Amino acid sequence: MEMFYYLVFGGLGAVVAALELSKNKDRVNTSPAFSSFKNNYLLVYSLMMAGDWLQGPYVYYLYSQYGFGKGEIGQLFIAGFGSSMLFGTIVGSLADKQGRKRACVTYCITYILSCITKHFPQYKVLMVGRILGGIATSLLFSAFESWLVAEHNKRGFEQQWLSITFSKAIFLGNGLVAIVAGLFGNLLVDSLALGPVAPFDAASCFLAIGMAVILSSWTENYGDPSESKDLLTQFRGAAVAIASDEKIALLGAIQSLFEGSMYTFVFLWTPALSPNEEDIPHGFIFATFMLASMLGSSLASRLMAQSSPRVESYMQIVFTVSAASLLLPILTTFLVAPSKVKGGSISFSGCIQLLGFCAFEACVGIFWPSIMKMRSQYIPEEARSTIMNFFRIPLNIFVCIVLYNVNAFPITVMFGMCSIFLLLACILQRRLMVIAEKPKTEDWSSLKERDTEAEPLNI
Repeated sequence: MEMFYYLVFGGLGAVVAALELSKNKDRVNTSPAFSSFKNNYLLVYSLMMAGDWLQGPYVYYLYSQYGFGKGEIGQLFIAGFGSSMLFGTIVGSLADKQGRKRACVTYCITYILSCITKHFPQYKVLMVGRILGGIATSLLFSAFESWLVAEHNKRGFEQQWLSITFSKAIFLGNGLVAIVAGLFGNLLVDSLALGPVAPFDAASCFLAIGMAVILSSWTENYGDPSESKDLLTQFRGAAVAIASDEKIALLGAIQSLFEGSMYTFVFLWTPALSPNEEDIPHGFIFATFMLASMLGSSLASRLMAQSSPRVESYMQIVFTVSAASLLLPILTTFLVAPSKVKGGSISFSGCIQLLGFCAFEACVGIFWPSIMKMRSQYIPEEARSTIMNFFRIPLNIFVCIVLYNVNAFPITVMFGMCSIFLLLACILQRRLMVIAEKPKTEDWSSLKERDTEAEPLNI
């Protein structure tokens, strides 16, 4: 069965290479100034993602090496997602008022401090590190995109060119960098025998380099410049914007449903492929998934470069395919006789599921740049980071619930739940496409004015 892994990886690599080489035929003409701006952002984003990807495969392993049990490790993971929901939302929202560049630098400092805590085997110190990591995660998925969109518009570049940066960022940061980071982490831990904390030290170095580039080459930009804009008023304004514009509310629900399913998949793919403790190459399979994600981002760049189909249209197909791919573990349970032999290589049903999981990862690769483009269109600039972090609240609640109950339900039930969520995302995406052409009933200024004129709550 080992040849199967190489065939899947090689097939995906050949398709990705063919797509990238054929892009010269339909390359969009841009300006040298935009190319310089794009390359600077891609360098920073790649360094930030390298710092994130280097840590992911070794967090659980490091905690287990320190002697913590599954329950304690689960609590540490829940603390990370809970921190992202609570503290991360507040810190991320401050980016609109205090500056997006400053928020990006805060991400680097916070994540470096989180990496330093990994040197200490004390539970309380590691818990502090998880809390810092949760805050950093919120900043990673809000501040950088907010800075990019604002700076892109401030410099007067064409709106269509934003899609180029989005697709390249996902292709590099969530694809190529993830593969290289996985191999580099494996080199540090296994080949050089530097221990499971080595990838966290390497991540700190990449984050420090990225922070230096930000400080030396980025300019500051802000959201709403109103001097009376305190944090509570920002939250209220963002809530009013979400409640008053159905497109923003739909976008937030779609994002939460898809990302919740995606994070659940991260926990489930290993037991799904090795239900009888089959010997599977986790690192190589992870690299295969990232290659499939690169394939998706490459497809997304082609789709977004065309005027038709629109993002709102083709994303319905993406959600449908992703829902079908996560149904495979359920279907194989009924159609393929389960093996009861412990150990050995991956089973036939495991091979089928692996192909389906690659299809899901390709959908993930399409999702990221596509959702970024829709957010740039529908979320008001003045509260971009605040609203984006609002979107992460239900996501983090969902992931915490899944982590807490991961052993309470059969794996097929969990995959079925994810498929239902993805189908619901498809339905909401359909609704978003229908109303996308309708003009906004109120702009941001009128929303702020109405919010200011509202009577204060008497508590």
